[in-house]
Amino acid sequence: MDTKLSITTLTVFLFLASYVRAQTKGFDVTKYGARPNRDITEALTNAWKDACGSTTPSRVVVPKGSYMLKQIDLKGPCKAPINVQVDGKILAPKNPKLLNGVDQWVKFGYINFFTLSGEGTFDGQGEMAWKHNDCGKNKNCDRLSMNFGFAFLNNSIIQDITSKDSKNFHVNVLGCNNLTFINMNINAPATSLNTDGIHIGRSTQVHIYNSNIATGDDCISLGDGSKQILVLNVTCGPGHGISVGSLGKYPNEEPVEGLTVKNCTLKNTDNGVRIKTWPGTPIISSVSKMHFEDIVMVNVSNPVLIDQQYCPWNQCTKQYPSKIKITEVSFKNIRGTSATQEAIVLDCSSSVPCESVELDDIDLTFNGAITTSKFSNTKPTIKGKVPKLIA
Repeated sequence: MDTKLSITTLTVFLFLASYVRAQTKGFDVTKYGARPNRDITEALTNAWKDACGSTTPSRVVVPKGSYMLKQIDLKGPCKAPINVQVDGKILAPKNPKLLNGVDQWVKFGYINFFTLSGEGTFDGQGEMAWKHNDCGKNKNCDRLSMNFGFAFLNNSIIQDITSKDSKNFHVNVLGCNNLTFINMNINAPATSLNTDGIHIGRSTQVHIYNSNIATGDDCISLGDGSKQILVLNVTCGPGHGISVGSLGKYPNEEPVEGLTVKNCTLKNTDNGVRIKTWPGTPIISSVSKMHFEDIVMVNVSNPVLIDQQYCPWNQCTKQYPSKIKITEVSFKNIRGTSATQEAIVLDCSSSVPCESVELDDIDLTFNGAITTSKFSNTKPTIKGKVPKLIA
């Protein structure tokens, strides 16, 4: 992926978005009955309907103040570009049962030229839900709601918004094309289970810039069908790091192709940058063109990891190796400190060994001492300094 081209495209896109915002017609939710410290679900729904029906660019405004919001599903197609500007704090119900088991608390879908912006915070108030979250080991657990669902958005921007204490994933991206996150802030404690920051699936050209993500799970995770993804200038931690996968658990999964992670910092995370696939499943697919470059690790466990025996809570059998083929992967200019002595672990599938893996200038220390590398079912190309190989 051409990073310079992507940044140039974003600059033009943001200029055009700013121009459109200057020309927009405003739909303030207070004109629809919204009041601070009250539920604004009906007011926001009605403001959206009018704005989405406008034949000229429109802007739905939630001004400063604190508001309550039930589950809401804001859909297009809209007749012109639309911006939702949130400057207030919006609170989800504390009790997860009040969201009636929906996948996402706030949903936007089927829109072209959509923007969500402002200085606002969407607070999922997830603490009550985390205490009862046993979905990692219980397949019949109660479904918990994510803060955001962005589905089938084209040429859209999420800018300056904060997502706080989601009950489940903070952001789920599905079926989107040319979607950009910029200056996104995601906050949840390390103890919050399954609170992935941004999860991407079956989407193309998703860009994440200049953002801070602190969660109890993956900061950014790529599901199947993710293509041409760029992560630039992101700070991650706490959390489980930046992950491709897990992949291979479900039928009909699509290949993952084209990821660039650059100029990122990971602090006190359980993993650094990793690719994880399930063994013991019949899924045949591929992961290719993954590039991790110019990354700082600060006390990170497993800084560089390919794990093709990923099997949490013993939900699978390792009797049969993963059938996900991993090719064209590079780890370049990665420096800092590891919380474990094995800084690089490439544990590839014995059925479909990793190919075209490159390690270039990786300088990581553990308690001031040198770190080590371990490879299985792959022979990476090594350039520059790399932790010592342990057989």
